[in-house]
Amino acid sequence: MQIAVSGGKGGTGKSTVAINLAIVLRERYDLVLADLDVEAPNDHLLLGVELANEEPVELFMPRFDYQKCTRCRKCAEVCEEHAIITMRDGTPFLMPNLCSGCAACEIVCPVPGAILPGKKLMGHTYLTETPYGFPLVTGRLLEGEERAMPIVSRAKKRAQGLEKELLMVDTAAGTSNTVSKALEDSRLIIAVTEPTPLGIHDGELILRLAKLMDIPAMVVVNRSDLGDVAKVREIAEKYGAEVIAEIPYSENVIRSYVDGKPIVLTEYPEAGLFREIASRVVEFLGGGE
Repeated sequence: MQIAVSGGKGGTGKSTVAINLAIVLRERYDLVLADLDVEAPNDHLLLGVELANEEPVELFMPRFDYQKCTRCRKCAEVCEEHAIITMRDGTPFLMPNLCSGCAACEIVCPVPGAILPGKKLMGHTYLTETPYGFPLVTGRLLEGEERAMPIVSRAKKRAQGLEKELLMVDTAAGTSNTVSKALEDSRLIIAVTEPTPLGIHDGELILRLAKLMDIPAMVVVNRSDLGDVAKVREIAEKYGAEVIAEIPYSENVIRSYVDGKPIVLTEYPEAGLFREIASRVVEFLGGGE
C-alpha cells in the first residue's frame, strides 16, 4: 500500500514531515521512502546519508539516417511536441529540448532503419540505505532538463520493485502532472501547509487535486502560530479533509537539523506531534492489519 506526503506550496516542511513520519511508521511497517521531488530532492540531506546505487534514466531520442530517409515528412506530422521540423525538401531535423521520447516518429516511419533509436540522459535514480531501518529511493533530474516525468516514473517504479509493505511517497510542491503521478495509487494524502495567504491558497489546490483523484486527505499545519489556522480548517472541511496536527514554529526543529538528528528521535516536545501524526495514519490504515 502507498501513502503520500504532499503540499501545494514549497517550503512548508513537507520533507520534514515525510522523514519523521517514515521513522515512526518503520516501527510498525516494513517500508520504503521515495523522494519524488526530482528537481530538488532533499530527503537524503535530512536523513544524513549520501546517495548510492545510481542508475541512469535515459529518454528515447530519434536519430535520422539521411541515406535511407525518403523525406516523406510523416515523422514531423505525427510529432505532437513539434520537435521535428522539415526543410522544403522534407529533410527532418530534431529539436532535442522539445522531444518527449514517445517514439511515434519511429513507429510511423515507412522505411526500416531510417530512424534509429538514440538515447538522452535525463537524470538518475538512487537506492540508499538509511540508518533508520528503511531504504530511500531518490529521483534526480539533470540540471537544465525540463521533463521530470520520466524520472518520477522510474524512481517510483524502482521503489515499488522493492515490494515493501508500505511505500511512502514525498512529492514535489504544486499540482503538476508529476505530482499527480507521484500521488497515483495512494490510499492517503498527508497535505502539509502553512496558514499564510500563499500556503492557504496552494493548500486548497492540493486538496482539490486529492478530491479529483478520489484519495482521502489529512492536513498538517506547519508553523501554525504564524497565521490563520481557522481558515485552513475551513478549507479542509470544504474538501472533506481533517486537520490532524498543528505544529508551531519552533527553534527545536532547527536545532535538530544542526545536530543531524530527526526531531522525532529527540526529547523535544515537538517529537510527540509527529508521533501523533503517525498514530493517526496507522489508525486510518487499519492498525497495520
